[in-house]
Amino acid sequence: MNCVLVFLIPSLALLAGCAANGSPGPSGSSLLGFDLSEATIPVSEIHRGGPPPDGIPSIDHPRFTPAAEVGFLNPDDIVIGMEVDGDARAYPFRILIWHEIVNDTVGGRPVAVTYCPLCGTAMVFDRHYRDRTLTFGVSGLLYNSDVLMFDRETRSLWSQLGLKAVSGEYAGEPLTWLPSEQMTWEAWQEKYPDSQILNLNTGHRRDYVNLPYQDYFDSPATMFPYRQHRGDLQPKAWVAGVQHHGAEKAYPLDALPAGTTIEDTIAGHPVTIHYDPESGHFTIRDADGEPIPSVHVFWFAWQAFYPKTELWRRGES
Repeated sequence: MNCVLVFLIPSLALLAGCAANGSPGPSGSSLLGFDLSEATIPVSEIHRGGPPPDGIPSIDHPRFTPAAEVGFLNPDDIVIGMEVDGDARAYPFRILIWHEIVNDTVGGRPVAVTYCPLCGTAMVFDRHYRDRTLTFGVSGLLYNSDVLMFDRETRSLWSQLGLKAVSGEYAGEPLTWLPSEQMTWEAWQEKYPDSQILNLNTGHRRDYVNLPYQDYFDSPATMFPYRQHRGDLQPKAWVAGVQHHGAEKAYPLDALPAGTTIEDTIAGHPVTIHYDPESGHFTIRDADGEPIPSVHVFWFAWQAFYPKTELWRRGES
């Protein structure tokens, strides 16, 4: 029996077939105007999210407010941020949830700040490829419940959690995943008091006070089909996902010792991990003390993309 779930998302109603029954993928070599003839993922597993391309509008001309002057955030609001050559910037989730992508330049480096509410994933990527600086948008398509981005220069599709292009001119090209920091606004403001914060002057009228996915976050249910490989954890258990030296590892956040630095190895390489549950700040560093990119992610999404991922368990380190 078919069933339909309706959730309010940025300016549109999201209609999705229940995950248990799936929803129809494209039947031809294109969908929503994107060429899938040489897609590197199963075309039948690409699903419409509801909005058309750019129906969820990226922020292409971001505006910022000095941290000391921000008055629209609560202490426990979550932000993702990064610092490049002294240029520290943070992007509030209450804005990202309505736009999903911010095309920006931080410390002279063109970056895409991306967020997929369905997977809970906030990740930052380099926008420079070959001789181009790409501008990313939201395609309106999903793979394993995760956003498929597209670049406006070639209309190639890019998988956020898959870390690569999956169709078009750039098919197979890896995304350059950059280190970033996710934490509460209170913690960010304390750590980076002189930083700049993405403000509400986005060029779009949205209700940035309310969070349209709150019911989804509070529910154990998922919305879209994904590949089920592992049942080690509940589907929407939070983990920190890491890729290092060609291997993946997941750290269940509720199992990590609070405020304690632990030692571990990934693919035989030593790393150190620190997690502060009060601020939500997870950090992982290599043997030289350099940060390794990581992402807060629902377990169902991480295992869908990385079925062979290691899973850290208490007592291993």
